[in-house]
Amino acid sequence: MIIEYHRPQTVEEALALLARSQPVAVPLGGGTVLNQPSEKDFAVVDLQSLDLGTIAQDGREMTLGATVTLQNLLDSGEVSPALARAIRHEAAYNLRQMATVAGSLVAADGRSPFATVMLALDAHLSMARHESDAKKVPLGEFLPLQSEHVPESLITSVAIPSQTQLTYHYVARSPADLPIVCAAVAQWPSGRTRVALGGHGEIPLLVLDGRSPDGAEKAARSAYSQAGDQWASAEYRSDVADTLVRRCVQELGE
Repeated sequence: MIIEYHRPQTVEEALALLARSQPVAVPLGGGTVLNQPSEKDFAVVDLQSLDLGTIAQDGREMTLGATVTLQNLLDSGEVSPALARAIRHEAAYNLRQMATVAGSLVAADGRSPFATVMLALDAHLSMARHESDAKKVPLGEFLPLQSEHVPESLITSVAIPSQTQLTYHYVARSPADLPIVCAAVAQWPSGRTRVALGGHGEIPLLVLDGRSPDGAEKAARSAYSQAGDQWASAEYRSDVADTLVRRCVQELGE
């Protein structure tokens, strides 16, 4: 449960609060996760006053402030149709009004459409330890460690490339449900292709990062060959992953 609330005015103040060992302090963006009941006691550091809610485009890269909400991102008109589709699939309108870009990635599990697409795009997180010093961390490196508390560190922005083609497809029990399987394929002008799968496990999986999409379907089928759970068998997921990745790759070539 939340036992302390802080609203710092600078990143440096926020980092000082997050570095405390007792009580453990965590960043508060939209509050869609932290406001849920919890048996653990913790302090929250509200990021509203830190000017982290901007979207910047420099031609080759789009930089999303950590507190940009998913709905802000949709309304910006700066996202591709595939990314927009994944954002709408991630959460309903009311939740998108609160859920932030950084918070959604921190809280993401393997069924997150947004995290799956961002992984395919090779998103990089700017992790600040000091106000003037931020380290860029690939999302693929961050996701396996997302549940660990990192003292004196704060996600200030998320960067994605602007000059990529992106496709996203999924299968779910209904249009409103999170995916049983989803696939995202991003391709750069150089031909570099990244393929990510979601719908199972603790985090989405990167199944291909190569010079071309050759072998993408086979890699997807293999990646989900053991992905069985209460929602679907491994055989079903493996077949669907193959089909969705093939569809994504074909769409890139149209």
